[in-house]
Amino acid sequence: MKIIVLGAGIIGVSTAWHLLERGHEVTVVERQGDAALETSFANAGQISVSYCEPWASRDAPLKLLKWMFRNDAPLLFRPQLDWQQWHWGLRFLSQCNDAAFERNVQQIVALGAYSHAALKDVVRTTGIEYHRLERGIAHYFTDPKSLDGAATAAALMRKFGVERRVVDTAELLRIEPAFKPFASRIVGATYTASDESGDARVFTQALARHCVARGAQFLYGHDVEHLVKSGDAIESIAVRPCGAGATASESINLKADAVVAACGSYTAPLLRIVGVDLPIYPGKGYSATFQILQPQHAPTVSTIDDEVKCAFTRLGDQLRVAGTIELGGYDLSLDTPLARARCRMLAERVRAVLPGVCDTRSASEGGAPHFWAGLRPATPTNIPYIGKTKVRRLWVNAGHGTLGWTHGAGSGKALAELISGEQPGMAFGFYGFDAPRGRMTATPA
Repeated sequence: MKIIVLGAGIIGVSTAWHLLERGHEVTVVERQGDAALETSFANAGQISVSYCEPWASRDAPLKLLKWMFRNDAPLLFRPQLDWQQWHWGLRFLSQCNDAAFERNVQQIVALGAYSHAALKDVVRTTGIEYHRLERGIAHYFTDPKSLDGAATAAALMRKFGVERRVVDTAELLRIEPAFKPFASRIVGATYTASDESGDARVFTQALARHCVARGAQFLYGHDVEHLVKSGDAIESIAVRPCGAGATASESINLKADAVVAACGSYTAPLLRIVGVDLPIYPGKGYSATFQILQPQHAPTVSTIDDEVKCAFTRLGDQLRVAGTIELGGYDLSLDTPLARARCRMLAERVRAVLPGVCDTRSASEGGAPHFWAGLRPATPTNIPYIGKTKVRRLWVNAGHGTLGWTHGAGSGKALAELISGEQPGMAFGFYGFDAPRGRMTATPA
């Protein structure tokens, strides 16, 4: 079949790769000049099957209320005059109970495990290098009550086949000695040896080049104007060159046997054009990348700091620290007082936890930090939409939230299998499929 994939992030490129593996003809449309320049550009770098926990939990509503007036809040709800945000929020609240939490964890972990295996297969096939570290992921706590909650979460993960275990501070420091300067604050941790880390952008761009070598066409610098629907099916995709020198008259129509929408947070407004309304809402996440000054003291185990909900990941000679989510629309600015406060928090946390290890000076002080913000396409359950829509020839692969890197390879493989008439080997609620094929009910959120 001839298939068009909209979006060249980790989800879109992985989908393209697995479609090529099954003999399809693939065209990828991407508005940026290269792959992975938006949501996949500078994330936390974690392949975190063991930490695939939904945001919606029994404690989430109270935490959100408490955090609403904190600029450095881990999850900040910024009310907008946008009914899509409020609709999303109501559905999120409906998931804030123990039964929904466990049900959602089960699906997210199933997809995570499937995806981790798919990623390893792609790496073996292609030999792509992306600052990969197979050292596991740790999660440390500074509050005993939070550590008690982590023990419960770890037990739930073990129920679904993930070996996430609780360790004391001494064992954490044996696993990752870099946190010794901060040890007096740490009350314990959890650790999963099977998790790993690496640079999603480097991987995705390399995989895109492999796709091109296998015959895929990438239309970089092209924006999707709209989906053209005829009857109950997609007839064509109207795209146009974007950027300097592009004009509206250059708009062209692309036709294919199937179209995959993998545009991250922009998938939802695109699909509404043809009557497919999915509760995918953008969560603005931040990261900072610092040059490492003391390699011997920098961590090699990717680690989550529970107190401020950020992750530290080593990427070669740089340290990536990423965290916080802001539910406030499609704003990507870094120059607002709120954005500056959140970026400053990341730098201050690195100085507190890993003193002297990185150059965390601001540009005005002579440093060269790289701050970034990206939109995480979140569903109320944190379960992505992978499958077919009610519009014939239109498929979706979006809504991965903060887990796009963790779930990318498997999401791409699973959708390619579904399009090819195969059944992915996991218990997951594929969108648009009934129980026998998708193994679970159709809609995940």
